[in-house]
Amino acid sequence: MTTITTRDGTEIFYKDWGSKQAQPIVFHHGWPLSADDWDNQMLFFLGEGYRVIAHDRRGHGRSSQTDSGNDMDNYAADVAELAAALDLKNAIHVGHSTGGGEVARYVAKAEPGRVAKAVLIGAVPPIMVRTESNPEGLPIDLFDGFRASLVANRAEFYREIASGPFYGFNREGAKVSQGLIDNWSRQGLMGGAKAQYDSIAAFSATDFTQDLKAIDVPVLVMHGTDDQIVPFANHGVKAVKLLKNGTLKAYAGLSHGMAATHPDIINPDLLAFFRG
Repeated sequence: MTTITTRDGTEIFYKDWGSKQAQPIVFHHGWPLSADDWDNQMLFFLGEGYRVIAHDRRGHGRSSQTDSGNDMDNYAADVAELAAALDLKNAIHVGHSTGGGEVARYVAKAEPGRVAKAVLIGAVPPIMVRTESNPEGLPIDLFDGFRASLVANRAEFYREIASGPFYGFNREGAKVSQGLIDNWSRQGLMGGAKAQYDSIAAFSATDFTQDLKAIDVPVLVMHGTDDQIVPFANHGVKAVKLLKNGTLKAYAGLSHGMAATHPDIINPDLLAFFRG
């Protein structure tokens, strides 16, 4: 396996396909998944001549099952170490859900020349949880319920998410893919329970407002209007307003997992942004 070891001894697994001279695209996965969630996009953009990279966040997939450091600052620092180790320059960073938060925090602080563009897909910024400054956010009880369900029966909890709201398979007339459900659960159960438990706070309670304001590069915000996990109005719409050079592309009726259910729509739009 290809890994780097971070400053605190954490091993971060990554995939790195394609010519090292090609422009790199770095994919950042959602909770509680792994780099495997990007297999479709990795193969598509490899075929378009890009260098494609995806890593397993600490505590997830094949990376170390960390019992500490499972927060956005450390996630972004791990990405910075990976970018330095692979000497990535002029890279495009694409983040889904929690991975979108990781992208926002990393890109906001990245060294000059490291990042060319960024994409946020169904991403958690600006902030998920309800606060005085974010009254439209989701109640803390929801995330406390996530934590309780993970502790009680992680396997069943993950199956329920994947077979229901994540891909919109709970909607009337939905075309259900058992393969996607099984693969989601497989990825989730590869990771460490402690890290994934901690990560619920990282994706729900982290405020990315200042990160979004600090980003100078072009950012494409892609969001499904029927996203039941990260609601469109409180994330896609609000995030783009905070960006200096952001563009919002809404996908009518599509779910949180639209990159997996509709790659025929998402991949060409990503390619157009990359080449634009």
